[in-house]
Amino acid sequence: MNIRTGIVNGVATIEIARPEKKNALTIAMYQAMADALNAAREDAGVRAVLIAGQPGVFTSGNDIEDFMSRPPGQGSEGLDSPVFRFMQALFEFDKPVVAAVTGAAIGIGTTMLLHCDLVYVADDARLAMPFVSLGLVPEFASSLLVPQLMGHRRAAEKLLLGDPFTAEQAVECGIANAVLPAGEVVNHARRIAERFNALPPGAVREAKQLLRAPQREQIMSTIRTEGALFAKRLRSPEAMEAFQAFFQKRKPDFSKFK
Repeated sequence: MNIRTGIVNGVATIEIARPEKKNALTIAMYQAMADALNAAREDAGVRAVLIAGQPGVFTSGNDIEDFMSRPPGQGSEGLDSPVFRFMQALFEFDKPVVAAVTGAAIGIGTTMLLHCDLVYVADDARLAMPFVSLGLVPEFASSLLVPQLMGHRRAAEKLLLGDPFTAEQAVECGIANAVLPAGEVVNHARRIAERFNALPPGAVREAKQLLRAPQREQIMSTIRTEGALFAKRLRSPEAMEAFQAFFQKRKPDFSKFK
């Protein structure tokens, strides 16, 4: 199974485990992660969730071949896709979510961190949101949250140019809490997640709700708006050129587009 789950000492782990494909996410993997989050939410014995990848790679983003074989639909159909189900499950999750990031965190590998409560990155982590270079638009409310964290100009570097950034830069801009050696980040994140076993769970849930409340509706609205544009862009000639170039292992040529 490409998504491994388990519960140990009050922590539900969601492990992305497809290293042979650089942890690229398929539609089935999105659904498995959504299901795991929903199950953890209902399990009174779970006090926190830990999301992790494999040594050297968190996730390289979407598996483009799988994604294009079953792209999200437009309108309400798209909002019921496994990708959106995962986004909604993570956004609405009422217990603490801790992420441990090693290696590459590309596309949704970075944007999902915006919806985790505590994020620890390895010193080898490299984050990027190259949506525009694929003929697409930002997703998972990144067009709202990234400028708030970084300011417009640095957000433009990350979202318009797709510039990658380091673990240290992720901490500096507020996406992550701390940088650790690659061999220590998962265990450290687990220890942090286990701290919630000693805290009153109702107070934790209500405190998280208060932290998220001021922007809740705006974030959800942005996710829906981005999702509709993303689905439309998937079928655009620019995106088709980007994906063909990816499969043909060449640089895309956007010179003919206006």
